[in-house]
Amino acid sequence: MSLESLTAKINKNVEEMELATARVYIEENISILNEHKNMLNKNARELLDFILQMQAHDGQPLTRKDMAIINAINTYANKFDVRGIKMIVKDYPNLLLRKDTPAYLNADAKIILEGMKAI
Repeated sequence: MSLESLTAKINKNVEEMELATARVYIEENISILNEHKNMLNKNARELLDFILQMQAHDGQPLTRKDMAIINAINTYANKFDVRGIKMIVKDYPNLLLRKDTPAYLNADAKIILEGMKAI
């Protein structure tokens, strides 16, 4: 795929709020796009910068499985099901050690997990 068609697809997907598709295109061609940022529109450049920052800090973005686990923690926290949260913490302790995980937790989950000294 040529650079012009790639940037056109990314710009179109960002404008249509298809951020997941745009993110896949960006992640697959990140080195080329980093050299030619000027061909992306403002929102696409912001998405590229965000992806680069995430890769610089952790190296790996959260997967769908990780997001599902975080959503389960949030659901258990809303219901104040400490037993369910403890089981998830026991099974996936490395997920809670990541620096970007607390941003996805709701206030109830943060309070419970801080009380458990899990984060």
